[in-house]
Amino acid sequence: MLKEKITAFIDKIRLIEGVAACALVSRDGIVAGKYFDRDLNGPWLGVLLATILSSAESIGGIIKMKSLESIAIRAQDSSVMVAGAGENFLIAGIINDRVDPINVHSQMLAVAKTIGESM
Repeated sequence: MLKEKITAFIDKIRLIEGVAACALVSRDGIVAGKYFDRDLNGPWLGVLLATILSSAESIGGIIKMKSLESIAIRAQDSSVMVAGAGENFLIAGIINDRVDPINVHSQMLAVAKTIGESM
């Protein structure tokens, strides 16, 4: 049952226009589900994504940010978005540069919220 739930969440993220690859990762870096459109080292990526989000949340606490929604890593032709999905998970997406990043951001946050509420 959990496997089907995770697959459904990955499918939801993939339906967001502009998402080229995505993953659902535990907060300790274990990839629970993924869709990659390129050759990626899944376990290593999971650990790095968890580290990035954890570090950003720590920085947010130090500078007294109200709430951290997501982290974006931007490049010329794509970006990576990482968002917390409840206490146990995070989601990440590789986003191509041909879409509105604000729209992708809001849709990914909606999926993250659903994951956080259900897992």
